[in-house]
Amino acid sequence: MKSRVLGQGLVVSAQGLGCMGMSDAYGPADDAESIATIHRALDLGVTFIDTADMYGPWTNERLVGSAIAKRRGEVVLATKFGNVRNEKGDFLGVRGDPKYVRACCDASLQRLGVDVIDLYYQHRVDRKVPIEETVGAMAELVLAGKVRHLGLSEAAPDTIRRAHAVHPITALQTEYSVWSRDPERELLATTRELGIGFVAYSPLGRGFLTGRFRSWEFTPGDNRGRYPRFQPENIERNLVIVDAVEAVAQRHGATAAQVALAWVARQGEDVVPIPGTKRVRYLEENVASIDLSLDAQDVAALEAAAPVGATAGERYASMASIDD
Repeated sequence: MKSRVLGQGLVVSAQGLGCMGMSDAYGPADDAESIATIHRALDLGVTFIDTADMYGPWTNERLVGSAIAKRRGEVVLATKFGNVRNEKGDFLGVRGDPKYVRACCDASLQRLGVDVIDLYYQHRVDRKVPIEETVGAMAELVLAGKVRHLGLSEAAPDTIRRAHAVHPITALQTEYSVWSRDPERELLATTRELGIGFVAYSPLGRGFLTGRFRSWEFTPGDNRGRYPRFQPENIERNLVIVDAVEAVAQRHGATAAQVALAWVARQGEDVVPIPGTKRVRYLEENVASIDLSLDAQDVAALEAAAPVGATAGERYASMASIDD
């Protein structure tokens, strides 16, 4: 597995593993298969493991913690705080006040069963609390030895600059894929100017870019059915993008997923995709994309089918929690 460097010298595998779907959002959980997937990822050299306290809620951190317990030295462990949920999973808002930051970190350390978190993100920006206060509290965690590096997720350029002035930010995590190219407008330029790494979540478009969803058919518990881009009126329009991905895949004898991941990886050495899966076979397929090289013709075809802003439908039913 190749490696890449995020921001302040954090060396990670060139592709990470997003663990949300193992416990949340995409249908029934299978802890045994999920743990096997994490172990296989480590076997293949995937060191960058991503979770958050809200996934489950709370159960995903415990799952990840149990999976890496005997292999902690092989893992660059990332988790997040800020999205507040109750025991039933209801979303209660966003918090970034210093008291909450400290409490969340301690709780995550306990659930993960570790002494230190390698990369700690603010999952969403709390507009009620100045970012300087939130990052100031996160910086205290670094001084206390509980956290090694700081990150932000879905933060706007101005917020990133203000945060970075308080304490160096190592990574920004934001959705980025062939059908979510908004970071190219300003975010990537900002992170590159400041020397911040870019972690691309949902690089497979929540599975849409694999070609699996050509109609509105979702199992109970699969939240994809709620997203605007997956609604019937938008799926048909967005399939143009999938068709382009599949055409490139056919030329290379690859899968659509591998092409979608190769496109993200090609955007720069500072960009690290973290595709999520809870199945070993999909993990192995994703990791194989590391060896897929797209040429200029491939890239031109993909980007002509999916220019910035062309995707039908918003990323979320409510974009209220996205900093802009």
